[in-house]
Amino acid sequence: MDFNLNEDQKAFVDLAKQFSDAELLPNAAKWDAEHIFPKDTLKKAGELGFCGLYSPEDAGGMGLSRLDSSLIFEQLAMGCTATTAMLTIHNMATWMIATWGTESIKETWCPSLVMGEQLASYCLTEPGAGSDAASLKTSAKKDGDEYVINGSKMFISGAGETDVLVVMVRTGEAGPKGISAVVVPANADGVIYGKAEEKMGWNAQPTRLVTFDNVRIPVENLLGKEGQGFTFAMKGLDGGRVNIATCSIGTAQQALDTAMNYMKERSQFGKPIAAFQALQFKLADMATELVAARQMVRLAAFKLDSGDPEAAAYCAMAKRFATDIGFQVCNEALQLHGGYGYIKEYPLERHFRDVRVHQILEGTNEIMRLIIARRLLDESAGEIL
Repeated sequence: MDFNLNEDQKAFVDLAKQFSDAELLPNAAKWDAEHIFPKDTLKKAGELGFCGLYSPEDAGGMGLSRLDSSLIFEQLAMGCTATTAMLTIHNMATWMIATWGTESIKETWCPSLVMGEQLASYCLTEPGAGSDAASLKTSAKKDGDEYVINGSKMFISGAGETDVLVVMVRTGEAGPKGISAVVVPANADGVIYGKAEEKMGWNAQPTRLVTFDNVRIPVENLLGKEGQGFTFAMKGLDGGRVNIATCSIGTAQQALDTAMNYMKERSQFGKPIAAFQALQFKLADMATELVAARQMVRLAAFKLDSGDPEAAAYCAMAKRFATDIGFQVCNEALQLHGGYGYIKEYPLERHFRDVRVHQILEGTNEIMRLIIARRLLDESAGEIL
């Protein structure tokens, strides 16, 4: 059991840090303040392979492990949380198309998606179906060699700015077995976008309601087979939970680094506030909890890569723990700045706002607790603890 990064992983981290420091960190505050969706920067990320990290190589992706991808996302999140989160969503949707799409669909979309020349959104949540994804109502009814889609999806990241949508639809009976996954061009006739939601954070990416009004797509746009959509969605969410937990870790590390530097520069009562033991203890706790969260995220990614039967439980644990810790560390870093942490001249209030949503996305942390508890109480569950 070796916890050290290998040479390839160190190279991935260095490359991601260079890109983050040069392209994300200097622009994050402006993107947040002016609600700019940095598509040109995302294209630059694609040129480095960051838009197809774990998509298979035969579809043009890098074919990296989830652990290696997590190492990259952590560095990117240190530069801009919202932009990195959008990259993780794009990677998940691209991976789904590259893994389960027909050859014609892969040929149509994958070359441009893995390069960041075009972007993808993932459409699962509905106005009446959030954590209870199996109850979704958006329908896709077969009409000859086409599907006709009707319904709405809520809180869709990138909607209105992306080029293709991976949509979970109901093609059959009620419940999870009636759900399928389809690929919909974002500009298809009948796709209607709502207003950009005014959000607490994640302002560097738009979030909109998407309505499908008799949208027609070829049956070849189906991913896998009818009825497999819910399985694909859950597989996507396992990885998505590792990704969003990683975004929390990266943002929290940046907040901690900023706080440590500030404490060395800020003086009160004749000495730097870093000299006060009470604040040293606080830093120690923040660093300890952050390291623990990072290790849990990397363990979950390893379990996912290994095909461990309990990977879903580990992903839920990592998402619950890391997003809570990430928020706490950002909150404490803001507190250490005093009044300066509350003003936009400093990045702490943005970190605080951006990581808060991570406790809600990919299943709320209450749902994560339910997943974990049910696995612990299931007599068929493997060894989790």
